[in-house]
Amino acid sequence: MTPSDHAAAPSGDSQPAPATVTGFLDAWGLPPVSPAGLPSSAKRFPDGAQYRIEIPSTEGPWGLDAVLDAAAEYGVRVHRVSQGSGVFMLTDAELERITRTAAAAKVEVSLFARPCAAWTGSAMAAAPAGLAAGQLARGRAQLAQVLDDIVRAAQAGIRSVLIADIGVLAAFSAMKARGLLPGDMQAKISVMMPAANPASARVLEDLGASTLNLPTDVDLADLAAIRAAVDVPVDLYVESPDNIGGLVRHHDIPEFIRVGAPVYLKFGLRNAPDLYPVGQHLESVAIAMSRERVRRARLGLELLARSGSTPASSELGAAGLAVPVAGGHAT
Repeated sequence: MTPSDHAAAPSGDSQPAPATVTGFLDAWGLPPVSPAGLPSSAKRFPDGAQYRIEIPSTEGPWGLDAVLDAAAEYGVRVHRVSQGSGVFMLTDAELERITRTAAAAKVEVSLFARPCAAWTGSAMAAAPAGLAAGQLARGRAQLAQVLDDIVRAAQAGIRSVLIADIGVLAAFSAMKARGLLPGDMQAKISVMMPAANPASARVLEDLGASTLNLPTDVDLADLAAIRAAVDVPVDLYVESPDNIGGLVRHHDIPEFIRVGAPVYLKFGLRNAPDLYPVGQHLESVAIAMSRERVRRARLGLELLARSGSTPASSELGAAGLAVPVAGGHAT
């Protein structure tokens, strides 16, 4: 489906074109949303739940172990973990261990498909006005390298990858259609390519995105407009790292869920170092940060309970979660 498929098709020439941009957006199916009376989303995850918990920046098997241990300690049901260093930064043994551990725990794992322009020789990506180019796949060669990362993840049994380039997303969907990737493989859009408006969200959904990251500073009216435009889940940072805003928005959780469902609540960390790419030289720091992210999730869940709101959360391994397949294969 393309963005034009969503437009109301006129019958012959009897319907004149809207005279204003606002009229065009209304006719295109993107009506305004009033902040004074934001609608409650009636959309849900496949199991009927409204929200799930994601712990981002879970790096390596030691990070996953730390998250699962902390989840048991704090009584937090973690549905998904995501990683930022890239599939290629994991050894075969580490990748196999992550797959096996997450499959047993019934937790989704989403690994970043790397490399990106900022990690190679891009002068633009290092320039102040060119930072947005940093997460792109630069040229055909790097596009192939990113797709190789995705194929390797699939062969290991991983069923979700993080994508930050629109061309990579298009190629991912084409590979799925041709049987080169598993049919249940999911594309999680990175916050490095956030859906900042309903039209962008719709384009990403039409290209095959399974979940959409929104800007860390998205307000509730914009969240409502995006939710009205797409059906796929959205990912929202409750707390974001300093390099993408450093916001602490725990008190917005009840409204995030009410307006944005189905939503993944992501708990990053403010006042914490940027560790990408992570290795054993940073293992102790990465573990400490993973545990604290789960503790932050506990804080958020307790605040949600105090709010009086009682939205439905998924069980582990619920329908729609891209839980790894131990001993999986690419097709």
